[in-house]
Amino acid sequence: MNDLSKMDLVKYFDDERKSLPVSLQKDKLCSLIEKNETLIIIGETGSGKTTQIPQIVYENILRPDEDVVVTQPRRVAAISLAERVSYEVNTEIGDLVGYRVRFIDKTNHFTKIKFMTDGMLLRTAILEKSLSAYGCVILDEAHERTVNTDLLFGIVKKVQRSRKNSSNPLKVIVMSATMNADLFADYFGNAQIVYLQGRLHDIKIFHAKKNVEDYFHDTFVTIFQLHKEAPERHDFLVFLTGQEEIENMALAIEHINQDPSLRNYPVIKVRTLYASLPTNEQLKVFMSLEPNEFARKIILSTNIAETSVTLTGIKYVIDCGKVKVRCFHPETSMDALKVENISQAQAEQRAGRAGRESDGYCYRIYSKQQYDEMTKDPVPEILRCNLGNVVLQILAMNMDPYKFDFINKPSIDAIDQAYNMLGNLGATKNSILTELGHKMTKFPLDPRYSKIILSSVNYGCMEDIVNIVSILSTDSIFVSSLSEKKKKQAEDAHTKFKSSVSDHIMLLKTFRSYRKIRKDSKSSWCDDNFLNVRNLEYADRAREQLLDICRYLHLPIGQSCGDNFDPIRKCLLTGFFENLAYINQEKKYVTVNAKKECKIHPTSTLFHSYPHCVLYTEIIETSQPYMKYITVIDKEWLVDIVPNVHQRHNYQVLMNSDL
Repeated sequence: MNDLSKMDLVKYFDDERKSLPVSLQKDKLCSLIEKNETLIIIGETGSGKTTQIPQIVYENILRPDEDVVVTQPRRVAAISLAERVSYEVNTEIGDLVGYRVRFIDKTNHFTKIKFMTDGMLLRTAILEKSLSAYGCVILDEAHERTVNTDLLFGIVKKVQRSRKNSSNPLKVIVMSATMNADLFADYFGNAQIVYLQGRLHDIKIFHAKKNVEDYFHDTFVTIFQLHKEAPERHDFLVFLTGQEEIENMALAIEHINQDPSLRNYPVIKVRTLYASLPTNEQLKVFMSLEPNEFARKIILSTNIAETSVTLTGIKYVIDCGKVKVRCFHPETSMDALKVENISQAQAEQRAGRAGRESDGYCYRIYSKQQYDEMTKDPVPEILRCNLGNVVLQILAMNMDPYKFDFINKPSIDAIDQAYNMLGNLGATKNSILTELGHKMTKFPLDPRYSKIILSSVNYGCMEDIVNIVSILSTDSIFVSSLSEKKKKQAEDAHTKFKSSVSDHIMLLKTFRSYRKIRKDSKSSWCDDNFLNVRNLEYADRAREQLLDICRYLHLPIGQSCGDNFDPIRKCLLTGFFENLAYINQEKKYVTVNAKKECKIHPTSTLFHSYPHCVLYTEIIETSQPYMKYITVIDKEWLVDIVPNVHQRHNYQVLMNSDL
């Protein structure tokens, strides 16, 4: 399709959409949407629900002054779907059809069909509680059960109730690709359920013959076994857990691809897909190979490709069976990023990617026994995450978190813990938002990051803290997927950025240097210094948005502490005082609150050193818990910075300890 003109594309899409199951049931759907204030649509893969139903609503249901908004859990889906629909209706993106994702707004006053990430609609609801511009809200990919989607369930249900007898009632459509319809229907008051038949083709599924221990190695081996067997232009989609894993796999494939023994096989074109990848890079996965090109596209993706994005040409799915999830344990205040088994529902979603256009194959890097031991459905994010930001957003809408109408209610302990954290940060007092708390709600960040930005005014380092938070909003800026020879070169190149007391300061020094380089030289400079230019570009965009919010709040922009980094370390402590660890007599680190043993992450500039007290940004659990992004803290600072420090027994132990 690369050589098609826009008019050719319009005709191609028009012919294709007429054959979609949704289009064949258009009259029935129009009638059901018209009659029901809420509709639950379960559409199999390939039914066309995500692209066609918004158009049906706009053309047949809404008044001229009303818009339809469609939410997606991920920005790449929101963007690609908006572009697809804009082609179908033959308009430029941002006119009749547009999208809003973090850092990008492609809508105007004339946009009637809006695709958004669920987080963007949530922020819209905080600012405009009645969502009055919208005649219909479509919550797509509801089975993903992200925190923001679960919050939107409660918000749109309340808005719908408040607008029920008004001149502009709100219609709600919940769309899912999996069969958990009853849960959604019951939540919305026994709502009508519609099942749409899909166009899923036959998929042959193969499991590993025995239980797999090293899924990365077995995935790599499977890729090349299939590459030697599969016909040319039969593309692969490989599911992995994160950016670092994807880049390591891409490097390994490129290395093996140079083997002369593979000369007679199709040329491998590796494409990557993960959340922090810049949008223009993400969209490369949708580009077809050149006509008559003797090649194969291999897409390495996180679970971002499980959802409504359609990747053309995929005949083979290779599923590692793992996913990276963030888990919070209220009883220990531990927030950890863990690699876990996927659920059976996720396994079926992944396999379905091979059957979008024709018969396909799915190779699972886990045995049938391991599949049978998986949970049926994934645990909703709301039941396993830190609820600090959830409670903050609910309070911003003048609602009570304890009474909020969750589809699956979190435990009272989890909500209590969130209130406790917000109280310690100064965001709430007596369960009510403080002036500081109201300011924190303006930032699309974890409350701890919002707090350190606001605290930076008192420490004279706002520019520095905004830079650090921006870099932490993306994946690692340091290239790690390297040969042994290049690793030594990378270490030498990174030496000039290193700090003896802080990973955060090393990130800051790197970002400062990057921002001084001319725009047309940034890419080559990053290559020379073994830095990830994509992630630095993403951080730069995040920085601009955060500075815009700071300007809106009339905060003093441009404050920097130069090379005196103590104010930065103290400022970090104002938000992350719960994330402290100290070294015990056995030279093992123990977290102050949970009393859990952990280690400094091998990528830290402080690896192999043993400072007495450190602050960490997060804990990553692989074979054992590792503290990532750490800063050395002087324990004397705790008295002035940690709230109610004298009432905290664990902190008293830390302050009185002496090695």
